[in-house]
Amino acid sequence: MIVVGLTGGIGSGKSTVSAALAERGAIVVDADAIAKELQRAGQPVFVRMVERYGAHIVGPDGELDRAKVAGIVFNDADALKDLNEIVHPALNAEMRRRIREQEGTDHVVIVDVALMAENNGRKRFGVGSVIVVDTPVETAVERLVAYRGLGEADARARISRQASREDRLKIADRVVDNGGDRAHLEAQLGDLWSWIRSLPPADPLPSEADIAGAS
Repeated sequence: MIVVGLTGGIGSGKSTVSAALAERGAIVVDADAIAKELQRAGQPVFVRMVERYGAHIVGPDGELDRAKVAGIVFNDADALKDLNEIVHPALNAEMRRRIREQEGTDHVVIVDVALMAENNGRKRFGVGSVIVVDTPVETAVERLVAYRGLGEADARARISRQASREDRLKIADRVVDNGGDRAHLEAQLGDLWSWIRSLPPADPLPSEADIAGAS
């Protein structure tokens, strides 16, 4: 099993790279997708979020209204801290479980985590090497406005709450330049996959105690 971290700021195109690697045969452990699973109606994380933020964060379909949650936590540092304390322990445990499922195989496991630089993700998920999808801030803002419908101020606020571009690049073993068009990105992917396949097998996942000791 080869374990590679994949990270990038909001609007960087990280999900596009993740999907391309999945098409080449990688097993993707996607933090955002798993978090959404854990936040489905009736799940313990969902229940705790409703207790913390109120029933108004639940939409007419009975599921979380993610826009309402985002509107709360991106404008209130304490609310964001509480959200992280509710979601991250369950998320980390589930991600580690899915990575362990691949131990003993020859699979490539892509650990897709936006907050790799902030949350000690390299050690927590047994990541041997980290790929950073790098995009200029102005390009990321333009994409968030054009494709996600965010206002420019909201887009910049969300970017500012993540690790800086420079801090992400410090943890990179490989950088994917996604500041151009789709063709520019696609031209890098074949070589990226060859590099991933050349990496050594992962070490066993560390225990939670070892992770805490390294924090």
